Amino acid sequence: MTTAQTPTTPGTGPLHGVRVVELAGIGPGPFAAMLLADLGADVVRVDRPGGPGLAIDPAYDVTNRNKRSVMIDLKAPYGPARVLDLAERADILIEGNRPGVAERLGVGPEECHARNPRLVYGRMTGWGQGGPLAPRAGHDVAYIALTGTLGMIGRPDEPPAVPANLLGDYAGGSLYLVVGVLAALHHARATGTGQVVDAAIVDGTAHLSAMIHGMLAAGGWQDRRGANLLDGGCPYYGTYETADGGYMAVGALERQFYEEFLRLLGLEDLAPARGDGTRWGEVRERVAARFKSRTRAEWTAVFEGSDACVAPVLSLREAPHHPHLAARGTFTDHAGITQPAPAPRFSATPTAVRTGPARPGADTEAVARDWGIPDRVNDDPVADRD
Repeated sequence: MTTAQTPTTPGTGPLHGVRVVELAGIGPGPFAAMLLADLGADVVRVDRPGGPGLAIDPAYDVTNRNKRSVMIDLKAPYGPARVLDLAERADILIEGNRPGVAERLGVGPEECHARNPRLVYGRMTGWGQGGPLAPRAGHDVAYIALTGTLGMIGRPDEPPAVPANLLGDYAGGSLYLVVGVLAALHHARATGTGQVVDAAIVDGTAHLSAMIHGMLAAGGWQDRRGANLLDGGCPYYGTYETADGGYMAVGALERQFYEEFLRLLGLEDLAPARGDGTRWGEVRERVAARFKSRTRAEWTAVFEGSDACVAPVLSLREAPHHPHLAARGTFTDHAGITQPAPAPRFSATPTAVRTGPARPGADTEAVARDWGIPDRVNDDPVADRD
């Protein structure tokens, strides 16, 4: 058996005592499992020989922090039985395969619930478990494209701006999966009955746009980019370039914040233009010219301590050093990697980065011991040997 290389990870967060099995994948599934692990759950990741395909060194994959890993080949004769042994002792299982794959491998909801009726079986996909596109491949950008949300983002005279994979994979996917499995866990503990949670990125991303759909129905939102209050169409809600090629973000929506914003810019005469959409072009032009007259650092100093709702646009490497984020500990350093600290925060059950990224298969013996997994080495005489 492979010797464990990482310490036991169960923590003291609000999910202390909750056991989670994660069938290894990429993208939103691992991130959802990381969030559960950050909150104190004992997350065991089932890695497969050859890895899931993420082309970075596992030592840097922070979405596997606070987890433990076992190595199981689900296509081997012994593989499904080992996963079912884990599922029998778990509260939650997360998988991110295309519909039907887990069933073909022998670890679908029916097999798992036969062993553990209380299990919450979380399924993370882009298109969902049903519908014409369910069996098709896809990625974040395609999922958010169909929901209408991608088409909202960017300048009207340019192609839609791709928001990395934050909007679909993580906001519309991972976070909805976590909400779903925790709600189902609450139900399972109250009733003794588990269930399947179908978390589709298209569903979650569409749900994120609920307020916009309400505004659209009320006539307060135009169905095109760069023409609305919150999509860059409004000159006092957007970004502006500075003299040194940096950018400042402006969110001076309310009247008092708008007036403070103009005062600090030295453009008080534009106060009457706030609610006059016909003058937005003029406001944008003059505000842009003012921002181009000084550097990002100079404008940051101008707006420091004000309620103008203006902030410098920082890079990924700059952000951890901002005084506010540094004071709060929004980022942390662990195992030589600067990374976001667990969120949100809890007064009675604090969370932390307890261990670095789990190395594939490193915790097989520790998990078997802690979870009381039967020894199935006779099923595969060469499995898990150094």
